[in-house]
Amino acid sequence: MNEKTLDSQTQSSIPASGACPLDVDALRAEFSALGQLVNGKPLVYLDSGATSQKPQSVVDAINSFYLEDCANVHRAAHTLSARATVRYEEARAKVARFFGADEKEVIFVRGTTEGINLVAQSWGRSELKPGDEILISEMEHHSNIVPWQIVAEQTGAVVKAVAVLDDGQLDLESFESLLNPRTKMVALIHISNVLGTVLPVREIIKKAHAVGAKVLLDGAQAVPHMRVDWKALDCDFYTFSAHKAFGPTGIGVLYGRRELLEAMPPWQGGGDMIDNVTIAKTTWNDLPYKFEAGTPNIAGVFGLGAAIDFIERVGPENIAAAEEDLLAYADKRLCEIPGLRMIGQAPGKASVCSFVIDDIHAHDLATIIDKEGVAIRAGHHCAQPLMERFGVSATARASFAFYNTKDEIDVLINAINKCRRLFGLS
Repeated sequence: MNEKTLDSQTQSSIPASGACPLDVDALRAEFSALGQLVNGKPLVYLDSGATSQKPQSVVDAINSFYLEDCANVHRAAHTLSARATVRYEEARAKVARFFGADEKEVIFVRGTTEGINLVAQSWGRSELKPGDEILISEMEHHSNIVPWQIVAEQTGAVVKAVAVLDDGQLDLESFESLLNPRTKMVALIHISNVLGTVLPVREIIKKAHAVGAKVLLDGAQAVPHMRVDWKALDCDFYTFSAHKAFGPTGIGVLYGRRELLEAMPPWQGGGDMIDNVTIAKTTWNDLPYKFEAGTPNIAGVFGLGAAIDFIERVGPENIAAAEEDLLAYADKRLCEIPGLRMIGQAPGKASVCSFVIDDIHAHDLATIIDKEGVAIRAGHHCAQPLMERFGVSATARASFAFYNTKDEIDVLINAINKCRRLFGLS
C-alpha cells in the first residue's frame, strides 16, 4: 500500500538541494498543532527537545494502520497481516537506508531509554566483569546513567564520568585520562539535551576503539537536527526515539553491529523472538527479531517510516542550516536580557538554549510565559548530575526545530521581559 505523499503546498516548500532557508510558513502548514491558540494566544512551541510536533503525513500513516491494515505482523497468512508486515518491514528498510546500516542491525524498541537498557542488560551482563569500567559523562541524560549503574551492580563493573568544561564542552583531557584497557564501554550522548553541545564523537570512537572499548551513542537529540551515518561514525551501538524526530511516541530504534548483536543473548522472551520452543529448550529467531519479543508497536513503526520520509524530503542539511540561523538569533536576543545567564555555550552547539534568570525560578518563568502561549521546559531535564556540575537546581530551556521562526523568538523575549516586570526586575 502506498503511503500518502506530501501535498503540493508542502512539496513546494522544500528547497532544491543546497537551497536555504526553508519555506517555513508552508512547512508549518503540515503541523496542525502549531496553528492553535493556547491561553488565547498563538502557540509558540519551543519544547521540541522534549518531543517534536508531528506532520500530517505521520498522523496519516498511523491512522492508516488502524483504519486499513490493522492486523498483527509476521504471524498470519491473511491479506491484512501480509499488508501490515510488508509496511512494517518497509519502514525498517527505510531506517537502515537512511542511516547507512544493514536491515538486520535495526531493532525496533520503545525509544532511546529501552535501547540503552537492552544493550546494558544483554551485552553488559554478558561481557562485563568485576573491575571493568564504563565511561559516561557528567552531561548524560538519566537514561544513559541509570542502566549502567544497574548493570555495574550486577557485574561488579565500575561507572566513571568524564568531566564537562565551564562552557559545556566535554573535557577531552578528562576523557583521555579515564580511558584505559579496563574500559569496556563508552556510553555518551551525541548532543546534550540541556546544553546543545555536539560531542566530537568520531574522535571519541576512534580513541575508545584503540583500547578495545565498545561505544554506544545516545542519539535522541542528534537525529532530529543533523544527518547521522552509523557506518561512517564507526560506532558499535546507536539509539534514538522517533518522537523527537517528528514521529510518534513509543517507538525508537537501536542500531548495533551485526557481529555484536549475533553474540548477544535476548533480553526479553515471548512471541516472534523464538525459532523453536519445547518445554526443555528454546532456540532464538534470527536478527533482528531475536530482540523484538511480543506484538510490536506496529502503528508506531508506520509513523516512524513516514517521519523518515518527511526528514528525507526536507533534507537534514536544510534542517541543520535553518536551525543554526534560529539558534544564533535566539542566543543573541536572550543574552540581551539583564540577569540572564546561559548554561552551555559550546562552539557549534545544536538548537537548545538553556538558561537561568536572577531571582526567578525556572518553573515560575515557564508557568508565567505559558500564559502568553509560549511553551518551554523547566526543570533538571533528567540530567541532575549536570545541574549539580553547574550549581543550579533547574534551568529554563527553549529548544527549537526548523518549524520555528524568529518572530516566535521575539514573542519568547517579550514574554520573559513581561515576567521580569511582574517580579519587579525592570
